[in-house]
Amino acid sequence: MNIVSLQDQHPADIAEQLSAFDQKTRDLSFLLLSSEKKSEVFPYFEQNVQQEIIKSLSDKDLADVLNNLSPDDRTAILEDFPDDLIKQVVNLLSNEERETALSLIGYPKDCIARLMTPNYVQAKAHWTVKQVLDHIRKHGRKAETLTYIYIVDETNKLIDDVKIGDLLMATDNTPIADMIDHNFISIQTTTPMEAAFSIFDKYDRSSIPIVTEQGTLVGIVTFDDIFEKIKESDTKDIHKFGGVEGLDLSYTKTPWLELVQKRAGWLTILFFGEMLTASAMGHFDDEIEKAVVLALFVPLIISSGGNSGSQAASLIIRAMALQELKLKDWWYVMRKEIISGIALGLLLGLIGFLRIFVWQKAGIYDYGEFWFSVSMAVAVSLVFIVLWGTLSGSLIPFILRKVGLDPATASAPFVATLVDVTGLVIYFSIAAIFLTGKLL
Repeated sequence: MNIVSLQDQHPADIAEQLSAFDQKTRDLSFLLLSSEKKSEVFPYFEQNVQQEIIKSLSDKDLADVLNNLSPDDRTAILEDFPDDLIKQVVNLLSNEERETALSLIGYPKDCIARLMTPNYVQAKAHWTVKQVLDHIRKHGRKAETLTYIYIVDETNKLIDDVKIGDLLMATDNTPIADMIDHNFISIQTTTPMEAAFSIFDKYDRSSIPIVTEQGTLVGIVTFDDIFEKIKESDTKDIHKFGGVEGLDLSYTKTPWLELVQKRAGWLTILFFGEMLTASAMGHFDDEIEKAVVLALFVPLIISSGGNSGSQAASLIIRAMALQELKLKDWWYVMRKEIISGIALGLLLGLIGFLRIFVWQKAGIYDYGEFWFSVSMAVAVSLVFIVLWGTLSGSLIPFILRKVGLDPATASAPFVATLVDVTGLVIYFSIAAIFLTGKLL
């Protein structure tokens, strides 16, 4: 491999190429990169690769890599490392970087402060534009971004931010105090990441300052860091919604045994749930024996309820993730889903009725003397089962959030299994109303 040509590529491309090699070649190639390039490439490796590389480096090489990493990247890497490796890594940092790392790691895992970097440019309100620009030239190289310059008072309390473009357009002797209006966006250090995502989305900012409860500026978070966490969060939610525990690595990097372990738990729970379906059908043995025609529509009935429940759960969980719905909105959702459920149930019920009617009249299948009662039982059952599925799928996420669980746990398989069991009870109960004294 030509290391010289490799140095000129984007860090993500370098990491991708090195990851394709065997471990020995990869580690040696990484070691041959320049000191600066090592720190740029390292965050792009998968977590397991990062740990393997760390173990292969000498203390001196590892210290160079870690000290040159941006604090937010270093925190993201360290938070998933085992304790013994964190201890080894932190001890190799310079005093200043060690203090920063320990400070960031000290925040709760789900708060926005874990993503912040202390590398930004701040200025004082009494400075002139020229003083600020001189300050940027001197200290700006370490800054994560120069989109905004953050204005603080003598106690380091944030009082405003100024766009770099506004500074460049102003005259040199303009006081910064004349350019600020004290109207700025900031996020407190303890704000949950999910809430911070919504703030970024609402204000469409490339970076937002992070402040303490007293308003002291302690760092900034950039959109690229937020985007990575959003992607991780969405991936875990999708896994949960599919009835799978979140994967720690990508699908292609996860061993088959771990895939089985991640999927087996929910699959076993759902299997026991579906066993209740057999129990429910067993309870209606007499009805099925007397009216075998009812069994023909069991798959149609339970799949319609499960599908409607999964749809509703998908819509509500996504709306919750986007902060469109809060716990207090449950009544609004329930009213809306009752109307939707009835409308969808009537649509499917009509289709079910017409299916039996057409098949009977066209001679495709003979449903017997009481075909009309059978078709009405199927149609009315579909209305109630689709309504029940819609309500279940939309309200279970609210219940889970109320008790402190992740709404994404209301997975499609879970909702479908619940509606399958209860749907059979609804179906045979309604069938008994229409067919008692006829087939039953």
